Amino acid sequence: MNLTSQQYDSIVDRCKSLFLKKAADYGTAWRILRTSSLTDQIFIKAKRIRTLEQTGENKVGESIENEYIGIINYCVMALIQLDLPEDAPMELPLGMVEDAYSAQLKTTKSLMETKNHDYGEAWRDMRVSSLTDLILMKILRVKEIEDNQGKTIASEGIDANYQDMINYAIFAMIVLTLE
Repeated sequence: MNLTSQQYDSIVDRCKSLFLKKAADYGTAWRILRTSSLTDQIFIKAKRIRTLEQTGENKVGESIENEYIGIINYCVMALIQLDLPEDAPMELPLGMVEDAYSAQLKTTKSLMETKNHDYGEAWRDMRVSSLTDLILMKILRVKEIEDNQGKTIASEGIDANYQDMINYAIFAMIVLTLE
């Protein structure tokens, strides 16, 4: 579990670094996006990964790892959006964005550690393509919840699904670095 924690943190640091560099370049322009739009962006990234996995052909040049980073960072944006009050300003200070990013990943890592304990790191024996499929399934669940105005009967909420997608994407990146 200690190895997983180190690998997890290394990937989070890489994602966070890119996120903050883009925030320095663009500000928080992503705040204009509704969570449903962020979900669609995550869907596009996951579909591209699946296409690359199936065809083995990459015409755009962006790596699968970069797409997983995009999934992680779009999920963080969505989680931040869900936590912000309605009257939050569009442009957020970089320090506030960094703190929000860190808080979301701290909560998400804690969830991973709890589940990882109970599942015995089963993800390490999974194919990357299965992790991609799990992300796509979670996206479809989120879209359904969004279409139902956030109402669920017996399911976890949108935030838990975004957290699971982050964890699956990080697991995929760990597995990819081991190949």
